Amino acid sequence: MSNILSERINNLAVSQTLAMAALARELKQQGKDIISLSLGEPDFNTPDFIKEAAKKAIDDNYSTYPPVDGYLDLKEAICAKFKRDNNLNYTPSQVVVSTGAKQSLYNIAQVMINDGDEVILPAPFWVSYFEIIKLSGGIPVEVPTSVETNFKITPAQLEAAITPKTKMMWFSSPCNPSGSVYSKEELTALVAVLKKYPNIYVVSDEIYEHINYTGSYCSIGSIEGMENNTITVNGVAKAFAMTGWRIGYIGAPEFIAKACTKMQGQVTSGANSIAQRATKAAVEANPSQIKYMVDAFHKRRDLVFGLMKEIPGFKLNNPDGAFYVFPDVSHYFGKTLRGTEIKDATDFAMYLLAEANVATVTGDAFGSPNCLRLSYATSEEQLIEAIKRIKDAVS
Repeated sequence: MSNILSERINNLAVSQTLAMAALARELKQQGKDIISLSLGEPDFNTPDFIKEAAKKAIDDNYSTYPPVDGYLDLKEAICAKFKRDNNLNYTPSQVVVSTGAKQSLYNIAQVMINDGDEVILPAPFWVSYFEIIKLSGGIPVEVPTSVETNFKITPAQLEAAITPKTKMMWFSSPCNPSGSVYSKEELTALVAVLKKYPNIYVVSDEIYEHINYTGSYCSIGSIEGMENNTITVNGVAKAFAMTGWRIGYIGAPEFIAKACTKMQGQVTSGANSIAQRATKAAVEANPSQIKYMVDAFHKRRDLVFGLMKEIPGFKLNNPDGAFYVFPDVSHYFGKTLRGTEIKDATDFAMYLLAEANVATVTGDAFGSPNCLRLSYATSEEQLIEAIKRIKDAVS
């Protein structure tokens, strides 16, 4: 039946993170004792003060269509958050609230990318960047990094990737999947390259900004010369444990924000009204109110890093943010484990699912084919057991 469907959908890859999570759920339903480290979702409940704001919104009858680009008072609160946390100066007319940061990214791609435009993707990159860019007619240009470089690109690599067709660069910091966080000095060095090319725009995905163990954070848009060439993407899913509330937002040059509003007006008519009121409470809150979650992730990071260093053949960096580890497992490529030939990271992920009952995600999905992504957004007990199973499966 694929010939009836559009080429667009036939050429679109399935999200590997969602696919592995679905497979893990299916195996659990069959009675298998699966530990899933595949999905990037906090295992905390949404904080009570945010839930109370949503309940109040229901009682206050926020039940009609919201403005397409978001409630004005929410956009004002987002502008204040950008200034407080990121030293970014946006006005409400530069902010668009969407149904998750994923829709924010899709809006940007649709309004910015023409057929044949090149978009630089430092690898590893979040799985959906590649497909969203491709779906919009763009050409993803992958710039490889490795565990030895802490999965960060250098200014020389960026310069080498730029061509006359380069329209944008997309990246995340803290990075999903590697957990790498670019310092102000590292971003400033990249900006020195980008300043030579004033027609290149940067999408800075900062959804994990608060889950950051370095003690400091820098948004690339705050660096001199980048304020008019940066689109800052954020949301409340990760730091506030609000994945299901589906709210993301951007700060962008006004002409881009207006274009995204125009696009959104034809696609979703705006984001959920109740969730927007809850989001206002979240972005107005002092980040100290979610410190207990960040502290728990930090503790788990240390636990997982310590345990995984003991697995033979695993090479990994110590991630500075987010809630993932991204080991290089290429040591096992070409080997046979318990009768299973391991050709690549996908084979290795499927082997761990079958032999260890642990669900991970292949690095192929993130543009880093030597690696696996494991989420530590689960209990310490589950993490200890999962890593024990992995170690046993490769011993």
